[in-house]
Amino acid sequence: MPQALPLITLLTDFGDRDYFVASMKGVILAINPAARIVDLSHQIAPHAIAETAHFLKSCYHYFPEGTIHVIVIDPGVGTARRALLVSTARYFFIAPDNGLLSGVLEREMHVEIRQIENAQYRLASTGSTFDGRDVFAPAAAWLSKGVPFASFGRSIHDPVRCPESVPEWNNGELVGRIEYVDRFGNLISNVTAKHLEEVRSIAKHPTVRIRIGGHTIEGLVASYEESADDRPCALINSDAYVEIILKQASASRILGIGRGEKLTVY
Repeated sequence: MPQALPLITLLTDFGDRDYFVASMKGVILAINPAARIVDLSHQIAPHAIAETAHFLKSCYHYFPEGTIHVIVIDPGVGTARRALLVSTARYFFIAPDNGLLSGVLEREMHVEIRQIENAQYRLASTGSTFDGRDVFAPAAAWLSKGVPFASFGRSIHDPVRCPESVPEWNNGELVGRIEYVDRFGNLISNVTAKHLEEVRSIAKHPTVRIRIGGHTIEGLVASYEESADDRPCALINSDAYVEIILKQASASRILGIGRGEKLTVY
C-alpha cells in the first residue's frame, strides 16, 4: 500500500454549471487545507459508466504514486450501493460500487477494498442525493491527512465488476467497438495495435482494412495531418488504440457514429 499524498483528483459527470464540484472542493480543503486538487474532467456524459472507465484508464497511471483518485458517476446515489475506498500498489481510488473501477481492479496489483462507513469520516446530511460531497470528498481529504486505510470501514471482497469491452473474432474478422468520442469528434475504438498485428498474421496481407458505418478504410495513416480531406481514415493513437478520424472535422458528427458502434478489421 502506498503512502497517501495530499494530491486528490476529481472525475465526475457534474459539469461546471452547478455548485457540486465547488462543494466537494470546499469540503476537501476544509479538512485538509494543504491538499492539492486536480480536475480530471467534469464533462463526462451523465451516468456514463463505460465512458468514465475508458477515460480513467487512459490517464490515472500518469500521476505520482500515492495519488487519491475520486470518481463520482453515481446513478445509484441514495440506494444500498456501497461507497468504496480502494488501495492498490500505487494509488487510492474512491468511487461508488457500480463497476466504475472494474478496469482498475483488473490492472492494478495488491488491491485492497474497504467500504466507507465510519461516520467520523463522512459529513452528516439530512438527504442522500450528494455523496460526492458527503462521503467521497471527506474520505479523500481524511485519507490525504494520514488516516489509516483500515479506519474507514469493513473489508469488501465482492465489488461490482462490469466486463470490459474487448474485440471478438467472427469468421476470421475482428469485431470491435467505439469506446470513446473525444471533443474533436475522433472515434476511439477498443482495437489496439497488437490486435492489428494479429489480423495481419491471420489475413496474410500487410494492409488492414476497417469497415465502420458503411465506410471501408484501407490501411492506416501516421498522423491527423496525413488523413484525407474527404473520407474517414484510421490511425494508431498515442494510447495504442485504433482511432477513426476526419481531417480537421468531427468524424462522429459527419459520419453519424457514436460510442458503441461496431467496426470490423480484416
